[in-house]
Amino acid sequence: MWGGDGGVAKFLLKSTYTIDGIKGLTTDGGTKRVEVVRKMIEGAGGRMESMYFGFGADDTYVVCDLPDHKTAAALAIDIRAAGGVDTRVTPVLTAEEIDQATRERLEYQPPGR
Repeated sequence: MWGGDGGVAKFLLKSTYTIDGIKGLTTDGGTKRVEVVRKMIEGAGGRMESMYFGFGADDTYVVCDLPDHKTAAALAIDIRAAGGVDTRVTPVLTAEEIDQATRERLEYQPPGR
């Protein structure tokens, strides 16, 4: 089941193109890159929610669901090893997941107490 119920994990992939990656984007175009990324995520057992291009510190932003953190790490490793983009993966949580987390009561002792 998708969407914050513990069945999958949601991630934000932020990428920055290298010079060679920009040259490839110029050749391929944005639509092809979106399809390449979608196919890769689906091949890993995930689902791409959205992909956007930017022109700030990062060039692309992908929100996706993946089976687990190990899969997210494998995607990041494969993408970076292939060259063309520097990708960082950030796990993200829904508001409902934060609500659940705030109801958890764990024991923690601050330093010095």
